[in-house]
Amino acid sequence: MGTDPGLRRLALGTLLAAYPGPVPPSWAVDLVGEGLAGHTLFGTNVHDPAQVAASTAALRAARADVLVAIDEEGGDVTRLAHATGSPYPGNAALGAVDDPALTERVYAAIGAELAALGITVDLAPTVDVNTADENPVIGTRSFGADPARVAVHSAAAVTGLQSTGVAACAKHFPGHGATIADSHHELPTVDVSPAVLRERDLPPFAAVISAGVRSIMTAHIRVPALTGDDPATFSRAVLVDLLRREYGFTGTLITDALEMKGAALAAGGVGPAAVRALAAGADLLCIGFKVDAGLVERVVAEIVDALGDGRLDRSRVEQAAGRAAALAAWTRAAGVPNPAPTDLGYAAARRAVRVEGDVTGLGVPLVVQVHAASTIAEGRVPWGLGPHLAGLEEVRVVAEETDAAALRGLAGSRPIVLVGRNLHRLPGCAELIDALAAAHPVTVVEMGWPGRWRPADARAFVITYGASHANGRAAAQALGLAS
Repeated sequence: MGTDPGLRRLALGTLLAAYPGPVPPSWAVDLVGEGLAGHTLFGTNVHDPAQVAASTAALRAARADVLVAIDEEGGDVTRLAHATGSPYPGNAALGAVDDPALTERVYAAIGAELAALGITVDLAPTVDVNTADENPVIGTRSFGADPARVAVHSAAAVTGLQSTGVAACAKHFPGHGATIADSHHELPTVDVSPAVLRERDLPPFAAVISAGVRSIMTAHIRVPALTGDDPATFSRAVLVDLLRREYGFTGTLITDALEMKGAALAAGGVGPAAVRALAAGADLLCIGFKVDAGLVERVVAEIVDALGDGRLDRSRVEQAAGRAAALAAWTRAAGVPNPAPTDLGYAAARRAVRVEGDVTGLGVPLVVQVHAASTIAEGRVPWGLGPHLAGLEEVRVVAEETDAAALRGLAGSRPIVLVGRNLHRLPGCAELIDALAAAHPVTVVEMGWPGRWRPADARAFVITYGASHANGRAAAQALGLAS
């Protein structure tokens, strides 16, 4: 027997799928017409603005209220500018500037760009409080380590973004900032009491709920006191008791990608993860990045089977689909985007740069960029000072494979400007910097999360709080090296 058409449509109404390439394939468009809530766009779906607008128009032709989502955080996580780097600084830089009005303007500018392309949901801002310097996946995506500051800027970001008619999605509930593992690869544990969460991690979520955020994203993290051995995405104690009843959130609850190991491994696959997330109180399920028609149909079949065998109540799935539809209705009715000043992001990035030490008189230095792997959230996006330098020699090295004496020999009489991301976490990097600075003038540029680490003998330490195109230009300007 085939799947009941009504149940199939109901299940589709809870799913955010994805598709490969710059043009939506016929199956992706057909699923929208058949009731799929929407699609998430990734860098592989983005070539240029005209192409993105054509893609969203094709999806909207299948059903006018389709949701089109994207991870456009500014800073290190960008899909629209994945080929060049974002023209906006990310949250850490905005938190360092600490001007909530600026944060609101930057997010309004991002929202206006998305709205003009037909994108209706931005899976941003990240409102996690980054309290762990070793955090491998949040870092500069956070407004900072102080809950009060993060709360103020999170609310400002939501206000700016939603002023354009693009729905914000605050993430990752109940807080991913204290983790030292990446939920793309494993299930991180935050072993603290609910009282600690309320004091440290939850103030930004309270702030965005007060600001009217339309959606919130779940975290694939384990908080044993609330979730037991499961991720928060599968926990009614977190999604219903804490978020909805205690904090009063009435909007749409979106899962982080269910293909991530933090969810899929815990459930035994994407389909079972979808069922468990729905049962726990999630409304809109991000399937993930690697999606085809077959995967969507398998998830739908799992949900329909769960409705038949008692794992899911129909009223719960109807509630979830209704909240997804309400989100789509809001995006169709709200906001008129206003063009932003073209230099807004670059000016904001310049305000964020912090210089410890003396950067005068660099002359014609040798620029050394230290290799740093990208997270799955960031993807492979260009970063560094290279695009902004005026005819300077730049070399790229792997810290633990580089001999300091050889690098000093290459520099000769020139000072060295060493550029990296999350330098304190890179194997061999602190030792390389110490060996260079012991016998050579070295200026260090940190384009990741600076934490508490500082190079002992460097001439100067420059912090950009991010590695976007705007952050790179700002650093080059601060050093007097910009083209």
